[in-house]
Amino acid sequence: MMSRSCINLLDLVSGDMLNLPQTPRSLPRVMTVPGIFSDTDGDGSNDGDSDAPLSGCRKKKIIVANFLPLHAQKDLKSSKWSFSFDEDSLLLQMKDGFSINTEVVYVGSLKVDVDTSEQEEVSQKLLEEFNCVPTFLPPDLHKKFYHGFCKHQLWPLFHYMLPMCPDHGDRFDKLLWQAYVSANKVFADKVMEVINPEEDYVWVHDYHLMVLPTFLRKRFYRVKLGFFLHSPFPSSEIYRTLPVRNEILKALLNADLIGFHTFDYARHFLSCCSRMLGLDYESKRGHIGLEYFGRTVYIKILPVGVHMGRLESALNHPSSSIKVKEIQKQFEGKKIIVGVDDMDIFKGISLKLLAMERLLQQNPELQGKVVMVQIVNPARSSGKDVQEAKKETYSTTKRINRTFGFPGYEPVVLIDRHVPFYEKTAYYALAECCIVNAVRDGMNLIPYKYIVCRQGTPKMDEALGVDYRLPHSSTIVVSEFIGCSPSLSGAIRVNPWDVEAVADALNLALTMPDLEKQLRHEKHYRYISFHDVAYWAYSFMQDLERACKDHYSKRCWGIGFGLNFRILSLSPSFRKLSNEHIVSAYKRTYRRAIFLDYDGTVVPQTSIVKTPSAEVISVLNNLCSDPKNTVFIVSGRGKDSLSEWFVQCENLGIAAEHGYLMRWNRMSSWETSSLVADFDWKKIAEPVIKLYTEATDGSYIETKESALVWHHQYADPDFGSCQAKELLDHLENVLANEPVVVKRGQHIVEVKPQGVTKGLVAERVLSAMISNGKSPDFVMCIGDDRSDEDMFESISRTASSLSFCSAPEIFACTVGQKPSKARYYLDDTAEVLALLQCLATASSLKSRGGTEVQVSFDDVV
Repeated sequence: MMSRSCINLLDLVSGDMLNLPQTPRSLPRVMTVPGIFSDTDGDGSNDGDSDAPLSGCRKKKIIVANFLPLHAQKDLKSSKWSFSFDEDSLLLQMKDGFSINTEVVYVGSLKVDVDTSEQEEVSQKLLEEFNCVPTFLPPDLHKKFYHGFCKHQLWPLFHYMLPMCPDHGDRFDKLLWQAYVSANKVFADKVMEVINPEEDYVWVHDYHLMVLPTFLRKRFYRVKLGFFLHSPFPSSEIYRTLPVRNEILKALLNADLIGFHTFDYARHFLSCCSRMLGLDYESKRGHIGLEYFGRTVYIKILPVGVHMGRLESALNHPSSSIKVKEIQKQFEGKKIIVGVDDMDIFKGISLKLLAMERLLQQNPELQGKVVMVQIVNPARSSGKDVQEAKKETYSTTKRINRTFGFPGYEPVVLIDRHVPFYEKTAYYALAECCIVNAVRDGMNLIPYKYIVCRQGTPKMDEALGVDYRLPHSSTIVVSEFIGCSPSLSGAIRVNPWDVEAVADALNLALTMPDLEKQLRHEKHYRYISFHDVAYWAYSFMQDLERACKDHYSKRCWGIGFGLNFRILSLSPSFRKLSNEHIVSAYKRTYRRAIFLDYDGTVVPQTSIVKTPSAEVISVLNNLCSDPKNTVFIVSGRGKDSLSEWFVQCENLGIAAEHGYLMRWNRMSSWETSSLVADFDWKKIAEPVIKLYTEATDGSYIETKESALVWHHQYADPDFGSCQAKELLDHLENVLANEPVVVKRGQHIVEVKPQGVTKGLVAERVLSAMISNGKSPDFVMCIGDDRSDEDMFESISRTASSLSFCSAPEIFACTVGQKPSKARYYLDDTAEVLALLQCLATASSLKSRGGTEVQVSFDDVV
């Protein structure tokens, strides 16, 4: 069912807790429908079908994230709030990727609680002075949203931790999910207060706001919307355990561009879309896209970078120079291994410490000569898991220092306090090796920061007492399960669970020749200095602009309810075929050609029973009984099946195997295409297809007179699709010199003779009608897959090239809303049958009237 609006997505949650103050600014009025103005902060609806963007307004980039890039502090004496930008925030640093004239507006929460009575004043101050729009979530909602659903359900799941029992993770809680949806709605409302939908771009960040795209798309059909996930996206086997898996996937697909740090994360997302929503992706000129109800949702793969200027400023800060000298003195004569991690169960701190312990056991000569400095950032969430991880970290550190330490030497130095940025840069600059041993992490920029700090600056080199003109070096031990690992090709990659291997990697890093350290360092530094945060932001925004360029060239409808809402986006000339419209044309014409595909058109593609129903047989017989009609079933199936199934249809024409075999009615004989004379290619193709059938469980071969078809609809979706691509490539290579074409269809790979297409069937029938002086004035063609596109193209081409008495009324119709050469669409086979029934009824009424000129079927043949 299609609708221009749908029920509020928050019918499932209480509206009382969302009674929040609006952003206190008189916003510009924007055009939402041509000639009609509405206030964006009123109760206006979506931007409808406006034909062109509003010009003359300054374009904004609206950055939406859980937290604003701000520090907030309240003076206890004066009760006044003071705010400042957080220079370390990625959201702030990414502005360097935009042009200097770009206005950037931030939407998000503050990290402090603001009393309700102060919220309006604070909102005004933040908007005017910082271009920030705060989302003040009620404390209870924020707790359930952030500490509940985000941190105890999404975060563990996305890091591959399943709640197998109550002691290990929290089970799904519907109330927390409702809070998550409610919070996302609050963020969306704040965006709506400041957006000019025709001009502005919205960039949503991370797993906290994954359903926000649905709220924005529901309000503004053509909103320019990007989303970037900063955490891992788990494999489908993990993700599919989430009870609201489909709701989140569909919400993300309401964005125009979805970004991931690595191909693995993107691949897992695409696999989930394939397995759970039945969507396949295509790669065109290097860009990955998912076709979703007429829209192309693009996938961006690009790891985020660091802010070079911020790091260099920290290195040049006087405090950094002072700290470097202190650390040098403290660890004189020792090699430093540095680690910087948040305190949580996925960072692998304990595994890292065990590797250090094994290193000292296996290499006694290193005792007293190497120190691991582990800086522990404050935990971002609370819970029993975090407390257990902290307890294990302390106990392991204590055991190592007790076993291998001696007066004046501690092998592990644990720094569990707030460490200023300048102090971290000092440790990075001095460390011989950096280790990041997370068992699962989204990106992790620690290695990038370490490399930049090891490159140093003249001022830092002076503090270190080294010549800045000499080559610099660095070594990195990095877990293969973190997002930055693929981009660090010179790093020593490890499996963090293999303590022995990590210990060996640390030893290798410490004993590596200087020249090799320098070469690895130079390779990394070149990549990091070019692919910085500005490059990342610029590249993402450039792709977002490209993804949105066709927004105003299509017509849009909103369909679906709740979190199933999505946009149907179609070409202006592509519209639903109205029964009234086609029946009207049908009644006023006298020589009609009707072409119908079989599977997916008159019989559902998913139906287990492939034989036509009694209703289908009845409708076809009614149509064929009208002497003005020439009706053909045009299918890829073999003639034996089609002959048996339609034995009751005396006047029905059938084209089997895509037109290789054809008969005009039940009494006529089968005619073979004159285009095909040689089938020796089957001896080459069949053994190849058998190999893939044996290797792919659930696949099978269909042998036809003219073709070989490999089916994989019952195979694993991912593996079947992968094998189909491989088989297509394999067959194209071995059959390169044969007169055949290899095509991939819906769950099939088909090899058939060149020139045999459904389009030739349409041409042949129409030409025969013209040759017999019965030039058609009505042509209808309905089909659902790629092979039917040949028919759509053929009837249009034939109508313009052959000698028709007058231009016929042409109705090329595809089944399902998707890009097509057809001008019309119907949603499913039920609508196809309903339309055919309307035509059959019209024929019955006309025949009873007895006033029409009769044209016999035999005259056409």
